[in-house]
Amino acid sequence: MKVFCGRANPTTGSVEWLEEDEHYDYHQEIARSSYADMLHDKDRNIKYYQGIRAAVSRVKDRGQKALVLDIGTGTGLLSMMAVTAGADFCYAIEVFKPMADAAVKIVEKNGFTDKIKIINKHSTEVTIGPDGDMPCRANILITELFDTELIGEGALPSYEHAHRHLVQENCEAVPHRATVYAQLVESRRMWSWNKLFPVRVQTSRGEQVIVPPLELERCPGAPSVYDIQLNQVSPTDFTALSDVMPMFSVDFSKQVSSSAACHSRQFEPLASGRAQVVLSWWDIEMDPEGKIKCTMAPFWAHSDPEDLQWRDHWMQCVYFLPQEEPVVQGSSLCLVAHHDDYCVWYSLQKTSPEKNGRVYPARPVCDCQAHLLWNRPRFGEINDQDRTDQYVQALRTVLKPASVCLCVSDGSLLSLLAHHLGAEQVFTVENSAASHRLMRKIFKANHLEDKINIIEKRPELVTSADLKGKKVSLLLGEPFFTTSLLPWHNLYFWYVRTAVDQQLGPGAVVMPQAASLHAVVVEFRDLWRIRSPCGDCEGFDVHIMDDMIKRALDFKESKEAEPHPLWEYPCRRLSEPQQILTFDFRHPVPLHPVRAEGSIELKRPGRSHGAVLWMEYHLTPDSTISTGLLESAEDKEDCCWNPHCKQAVYFFTSPDCRVLRGSPRTVSYAVEFHPRTGDVTMDFTLSDTGEDGC
Repeated sequence: MKVFCGRANPTTGSVEWLEEDEHYDYHQEIARSSYADMLHDKDRNIKYYQGIRAAVSRVKDRGQKALVLDIGTGTGLLSMMAVTAGADFCYAIEVFKPMADAAVKIVEKNGFTDKIKIINKHSTEVTIGPDGDMPCRANILITELFDTELIGEGALPSYEHAHRHLVQENCEAVPHRATVYAQLVESRRMWSWNKLFPVRVQTSRGEQVIVPPLELERCPGAPSVYDIQLNQVSPTDFTALSDVMPMFSVDFSKQVSSSAACHSRQFEPLASGRAQVVLSWWDIEMDPEGKIKCTMAPFWAHSDPEDLQWRDHWMQCVYFLPQEEPVVQGSSLCLVAHHDDYCVWYSLQKTSPEKNGRVYPARPVCDCQAHLLWNRPRFGEINDQDRTDQYVQALRTVLKPASVCLCVSDGSLLSLLAHHLGAEQVFTVENSAASHRLMRKIFKANHLEDKINIIEKRPELVTSADLKGKKVSLLLGEPFFTTSLLPWHNLYFWYVRTAVDQQLGPGAVVMPQAASLHAVVVEFRDLWRIRSPCGDCEGFDVHIMDDMIKRALDFKESKEAEPHPLWEYPCRRLSEPQQILTFDFRHPVPLHPVRAEGSIELKRPGRSHGAVLWMEYHLTPDSTISTGLLESAEDKEDCCWNPHCKQAVYFFTSPDCRVLRGSPRTVSYAVEFHPRTGDVTMDFTLSDTGEDGC
């Protein structure tokens, strides 16, 4: 049986559904899951183990058998902990069949088959009774159903059902309680991820300002949380307007409700400013006394920053208020956390909703189109004035008074820059209905609806009639396309340039004129953990899980790079950045593959975890935009990455290989661009380690 999987097609700039082997989805999900990261989360594992021991002891002290229900068992680790702690029997539920099959093998490998039953179902399908999956209700409930937002994976409905149908009243629960914390801040950097700022353009006629539409300014924004590694946001990037406040708690040992609710906290602002952003995280207490606690707090709110556990399966949350609001130090306000069964959002009010009887605000929904078209990093990219200035400087060198410009990028402001810099006529291709509506609003807000022509069709379908019979003298692109996942997916611009070749006039200029693919070998501070085998976890053999992930990677993923926003994941360079491939946009896409082979010398000692790849766009011979490494001084080892883009990471299969001082080594590579598919395939091989092996 075949399955259909969505793929970004760089030759068409769209997501297409391709027929894959029936096991492909399984392999991809396993290969890029957080299972390994969770197993490496020692703080999580230890706290769960301590909480489970305490819960089993409390049940045993009451003279009862300890019957455990483990929802979302994964590898079966928590169930094995429970049996080791003295539980009489565990019912371990895992809905994902490949994972359930692996859990059966892991449980057998560790000798717990007679005490643990793996149930391959969703917990809401589990039956109780003589002929059911469980003969009776459990009196200990163990779960790990949480995401960065706590409730985003459906924890509340799952707990609600379990208490009604699967566990005894007032059962022991591990974790026992979760508490969500929040801090109100002012942050221009983070607010730039949510709203369009005025964009300033220096022209021969003075400064021109591109203003956002009023509808965009009033829009409450996207309904989804922005989850990031908040530890990589410097405290200098925001001003705290409140202390860290506990917003609400959930007691998992009692009946849980998934109904919509709100929770308010009154506070006096620490400083006057503009309330814009709510930073949020949670902690879980494994026992009723709260002595065993696992917290997601960032370092500035952590009780022991030196003992901070890195993890990627749980991060921290950034929420945006519907509108920024002025606050005055000393005046009392209420921060309100709202949630339904899957989402959390925040509002700022003068008094608590309980007192003033206000209706709870509905979950925010974007009605301006911008938050549907631009993700948070894209907002930040458009608001980057230095980046805009670089495009303006490049445009000045190629624009002429009689220039006819055709802009090809999704929801780009390049067309407005070209108009303000004096182009005679400007056309912009907007491929989607959302980008078409958004750009029309922006043009109208800036009184340019009659100055810039929007062509709403696929770029390769543009005709001479769409261009009013004129030939294009300047083809522009950032390039940016919403369907792009990996850096080279934006090479769709090259295919567009090829498709519109007949619409280009003699001597037409293409900007950017070229692009190049670059690579550097790095040592990650922490990100390597998501690909590192675990082997033994708290005394339990999980090699079967390691082997399963390796097989999944070998299925296809091991020869592919994957996108990561590396500003969130510190690393240091072991090599100098190296240009791998070049793509000349001044000419159409070639018919034959473009291939490069070579080697990268590792010049610094460290552990070579992988190669990072990114694109650089050469706007003109003197102007280059990098989507990756921003600083490459020879004496600077720590990498500084473009914060608006995801870079591609190719993890080496032996992530612990070391480069020792005085022991030069190289990484060989073979990289190939396939014009027919738009794919870039690659293979990196670490040189033989010799005596300095892994």
